[in-house]
Amino acid sequence: MKIMRIKTIYCKPRTTVIDPAAYKYPYLLRGLDITRANQVWQIDISYVPMAGGFMYLVANIDVYSRFIVGWDISNSMQAGWVVETLKGAISRYGSPRIINSDQGTQFTSGEYIGYLKGLKTVQISMDGKGRATDNAHIERFFRTIKHDKIYLHMPENGQELFTLCNEFIEFYNTRRGHSSIEGLPPVQKYIRQAA
Repeated sequence: MKIMRIKTIYCKPRTTVIDPAAYKYPYLLRGLDITRANQVWQIDISYVPMAGGFMYLVANIDVYSRFIVGWDISNSMQAGWVVETLKGAISRYGSPRIINSDQGTQFTSGEYIGYLKGLKTVQISMDGKGRATDNAHIERFFRTIKHDKIYLHMPENGQELFTLCNEFIEFYNTRRGHSSIEGLPPVQKYIRQAA
């Protein structure tokens, strides 16, 4: 069943819990022509099942090149964890012009919004309520890493999950061609534009 990607359908934990009192930023990507690296990043959190429980994966993708600029795993979905992951990506690759997320509590928290506003040059964009397709590139990445790596090698613990994610993201960024970017691996498209 794993090899054929056959699985049962069941309710899964929700990773997007909306705080009704938090301010929601407008969606800035509708009709936007994305022409360069670091113009738009998307960020999200995904639930990852393991043999003895589950963990969460946060990742940031550069939309132009499909390059994963930052990621981490955790057993809880704290805003501080999201901010630290984002800080690591920005310190390594510079800040994007726009960062798009969903309306989850981590992305509407004072810690996350305060950090982005402190960057001064970054615009905050959020998906519309119930519009997962607004963050399609990072959602597609989550589907790919789960179906092509994690579900085929169900990790026993967090260390094993980290190793699987690290292996796959290295492969995804440096060797896996993408039809949407002329069959190139993301790193080639990213470096060519970011340099």
